[in-house]
Amino acid sequence: MGSVGKLSLDGVRKSFADTVALDGVSLDIAEGEFFTLVGPSGCGKTTTLRTIAGLESPTDGRVRFDGEDVAGVPTEDRDVGIVFQSYALFPHMTVHENVAYGLNFADPPEGTSVDERVTDLLDLVDLSGMGGREPDRLSGGQQQRVALARALAPEPEILLLDEPMSALDARLRETLRRQIKRIQTELDVTTVYVTHDQEEALAISDRLAVMNDGRVEQVGTPREVYERPATEFVASFVGENNLFRGEVRGTEGTETVVSVDGTEFRVDDGDLAGGDLTFCVRPEDLTVDADTNRFDVAVDTAEFLGETTRYYADWGEQSLVFRSPDPHDTERLTLGFDPDDARVL
Repeated sequence: MGSVGKLSLDGVRKSFADTVALDGVSLDIAEGEFFTLVGPSGCGKTTTLRTIAGLESPTDGRVRFDGEDVAGVPTEDRDVGIVFQSYALFPHMTVHENVAYGLNFADPPEGTSVDERVTDLLDLVDLSGMGGREPDRLSGGQQQRVALARALAPEPEILLLDEPMSALDARLRETLRRQIKRIQTELDVTTVYVTHDQEEALAISDRLAVMNDGRVEQVGTPREVYERPATEFVASFVGENNLFRGEVRGTEGTETVVSVDGTEFRVDDGDLAGGDLTFCVRPEDLTVDADTNRFDVAVDTAEFLGETTRYYADWGEQSLVFRSPDPHDTERLTLGFDPDDARVL
């Protein structure tokens, strides 16, 4: 197919009987980008990945590699490497043979033999000298890296990773996600990564798409999605957040005055008309004894996290979460936030 570094989905729909798995998904993924699909179980992220791979055919819409519609192109001809959640290593083959299996349907890079390619990849994933081992003698993290090496063996233009670290413990996931990002950057391979872990998505991605009910809710860099969520779902799903629902009472300069359960707050958006309004404030932006947007809360519980303490508090009928680097033993506190830190949804 030639170079397929750039990837786009245009209005992709996928139905299984009466169930709509994808509902008009449109994405543009740049060459060499590490792009993550993140969302809760059943949101459509794995179906999107399988549709890119050719393992599923869209009911409607188009998948294009470098502008070329790949409808009808089988998976083996799409120049993609795939790492599944289960790794799917062959137990009767050695590590070397598992990685070499990725070259059964494609030649190694020009000027490289199969053995040389396998050796280079095992070096790349920090498994040098382990080619003679069998998969059942490896740890989960090592198995994951063998699967990654096998997917990279034919030098694919696009690498697809379907929750490859979901079965590993948290500390090992942190180590391996750094390794995956390093390898991806070194090889400059266009990568689509699927995860339900928001922290992982924020840490590893160049850009990410937050999915919900078969639709894309927001696309952006990790910082953009975290700091400027576009919808209530994104605000609630990506990291912790506090949602405030109220009624617009007017404007003062560049700020909008919002009444929430009788308390007036000011948010930094003066272009809003009257009516209902929802805004969010991240836990780290709710501060004790702030100068603006002050309100009193009753502290329920506190969790010491090392650098900060996470507090859960009640404000009327609403539960809130905030973080502070300082210990607070009192049961009642005055919190506040800067109007700039309130994100209107």
